[in-house]
Amino acid sequence: MEYTIRPAEITDGPKIIELIKDLAVFEKAADEMVLTLEELVEDGFGSNPLFHCFVAEMKSTEEVVGIALTYLRYSTWKGKALHLEDLIVKDAFRGQGIGSALLDHIIHYGASLGVRRIGWEVLDWNTSAIALYESKGAKVLKEWYVVQLDEKGIAFNTTKK
Repeated sequence: MEYTIRPAEITDGPKIIELIKDLAVFEKAADEMVLTLEELVEDGFGSNPLFHCFVAEMKSTEEVVGIALTYLRYSTWKGKALHLEDLIVKDAFRGQGIGSALLDHIIHYGASLGVRRIGWEVLDWNTSAIALYESKGAKVLKEWYVVQLDEKGIAFNTTKK
């Protein structure tokens, strides 16, 4: 099984959205995924890209079987940092080294940008992903909580007087 990892192109948008939907189902949160193809294309491939995405593509069929979507952050402790928003591999292709290769690609990409840290989140029950990340030397910080303010919280805080 041969595949290549390359930067995503605008024509990959539908395949990227499909993989994101697959991830939402895998994470038991399908109803939370509201991103549209139009938003993804504008946000990633428009005049001011907000993210950078790599795709894993089968050489024989040109089927996109995985993605890694990243964006730059800034750490007050470390300076320039890279955030890995999602690393997704189609279910039928998991366990074949594609996720590991995508993560290696992100690590090299981050190094080329001169970042001092690459960070991401993982669900506590996703033990195979945790094992992969730890095999690369990543630390799973169990003492930290992920904090998010959703659209309702944003609206609540911007409309109160």
